Amino acid sequence: MTLDGITSPAELFHPESLGIPDVIFFYRSNDVTQSCSSGRSTTIHVRCSPQKTVPGSLSLPGTCSDGTCDGCNFHFLWESAAACPLCSVADYHAIVSSCVAGIQKTTYVWREPKLCSGGISLPEQRVTICKTIDFWLKVGISAGTCTAILLTVLTCYFWKKNQKLEYKYSKLVMNATLKDCDLPAADSCAIMEGEDVEDDLIFTSKKSFFGKIKSFS
Repeated sequence: MTLDGITSPAELFHPESLGIPDVIFFYRSNDVTQSCSSGRSTTIHVRCSPQKTVPGSLSLPGTCSDGTCDGCNFHFLWESAAACPLCSVADYHAIVSSCVAGIQKTTYVWREPKLCSGGISLPEQRVTICKTIDFWLKVGISAGTCTAILLTVLTCYFWKKNQKLEYKYSKLVMNATLKDCDLPAADSCAIMEGEDVEDDLIFTSKKSFFGKIKSFS
């Protein structure tokens, strides 16, 4: 990486392995010397290392044991937990225990590996009241028993009601049959033999009577 003419070669130090890029500080001195015509410069790689507490450790490039390869440009690697990002809610997770004697515990722990420093602290352990599997099993059995009893009662009720309806229907049919048997027999409407002849005689006699009156007139 180069900034304002100051170069910090990446191969000077072993690469970081946590996925957090180094923060590089560039320093320049404009004092010109016979050996450093462009002045002197210093680069400091600040790297996140959660295992190294403040102030951390300072190391030199493996290829330049004195920190400089030309006597004008110096390079250092500073590893410290202070270089890590501040801790946030995303850096921890909750572990919920099983329900024991109606009590459930929630414990908060840092994610591994821990890549933060400072910031927020872990929340305190939380204790809540819970229901065990035995409790819900008892509730299910009780609900099933009540449902079965209710269905049995309803079945008996409707069966008894159906029996009453059948009895009433049978009684109505029997009463209707008895009423039909008690009615008087209908008179015959058939014309008895000889009735037509008598009517014809009456009609003929009436006609002859009117004929006589007509002849007198």
